[in-house]
Amino acid sequence: MSIRRRTFALAGVATALATPWLAAQDKWPAKPIRIVVPFGAGGVADLTARAVGQKLGEQLGQSVVIDNRPGAGGVTAGTLVAQAEPDGTTLLLMSNGTAVSEGLFQKLPFDAQKDFAPISLLGTFDIALVVPENSRFRSLADLLAYAKANPGKLNVATVAIGSTQNLAAELFKTTAGIDVQVVPFNGTPAVITALRGGSVDAAVEILAPVKSQLASKALRALATFGDHRPTGLPDVPTAAESGGPLAQLRVASWNALAAPAKTPAPVLLRVNAELKKALATPELKKKLADLNVDARWSTPEDLGNLLASEIRRWSDVIARAKIPRQ
Repeated sequence: MSIRRRTFALAGVATALATPWLAAQDKWPAKPIRIVVPFGAGGVADLTARAVGQKLGEQLGQSVVIDNRPGAGGVTAGTLVAQAEPDGTTLLLMSNGTAVSEGLFQKLPFDAQKDFAPISLLGTFDIALVVPENSRFRSLADLLAYAKANPGKLNVATVAIGSTQNLAAELFKTTAGIDVQVVPFNGTPAVITALRGGSVDAAVEILAPVKSQLASKALRALATFGDHRPTGLPDVPTAAESGGPLAQLRVASWNALAAPAKTPAPVLLRVNAELKKALATPELKKKLADLNVDARWSTPEDLGNLLASEIRRWSDVIARAKIPRQ
């Protein structure tokens, strides 16, 4: 069934909450809800899931447990949820990493578009091009001019090959039409060390983990890759503002919630409605803003369309960057 047809089907049952499935329930959810997170504790995705989960639990009158299952590019977490009982109490924190995995792995134990039912976006967060404070580059224009005049001499650090940051750097490189070396490291701390030590010229990284470095002025952001300037960095332009080939560049990380594919439609609608209410509260908006996350609700259809477009986009980037499929 297409995303559009599925959404119409959901709308058609919105008033039919007393279906046989739900009629058999004294209360939904009758047990704690588990959100499976494909990343370790302490990162933006984990903290987003915890903030949203706490508010969702308050509204539903049921506890929400965060289950961190990092590793294998999200395969471990995705497999667990795809095979879970489709009763709406096991959810997956989906991200653009889910879309990347579809293009990065030769074969997955699940199909992200067939084995999960999209529920809603939770938020988006910016990716930025950053340099050391003492860098010769005072603007994105400076960096682009140098890269064009010195092909192959500029080094841009990212975290691991196939990560959103790594692929965003590859997309920036090809979109701008510049020849730079994209250098992967095993984590953000290593990227920051390389930047501050002068072994690389710039880095493409999610804003949240370099926030303190920017605040202390150890690093400077030349541009962000989103569709608008971040609230906390109003003086930092978007790459698109530079015009030319970068005018259409839009890259942002995102988190969302999905359920096993056969989860009853009324449950998906209920969770979606509760998320819409939660993400509109000033309390949750502030918690997410403190993480540099822009709270954002969506319909299941819009999330499904986003996932499909992201799979196409990153599969193309992976192919053009000649990154071997794993």
